[in-house]
Amino acid sequence: MKQFTYTIRDKDGVHARPAGVLVKAMQGFESKVTFQAGEKSCDGKKLFALMAMGIRQGSDLIVTAEGVDEEAAALAAQTILEQSL
Repeated sequence: MKQFTYTIRDKDGVHARPAGVLVKAMQGFESKVTFQAGEKSCDGKKLFALMAMGIRQGSDLIVTAEGVDEEAAALAAQTILEQSL
């Protein structure tokens, strides 16, 4: 299991465009990916579930990847988050 925490910096929080890029990237991995913010969590491969979390600027997003390609999935998620949120 690979896990990291990322603090959302974008003033709009997690919004459609970067969330779509993130989810699409996660769909390319076999590993199970989970996003958690506060008490809410969702499947990292489901865009509407991620958007429904309402993650705002300053929130901590915990990303967990479990499976055969967990390292690659976690690295891809971290890279996308750092570049877009």
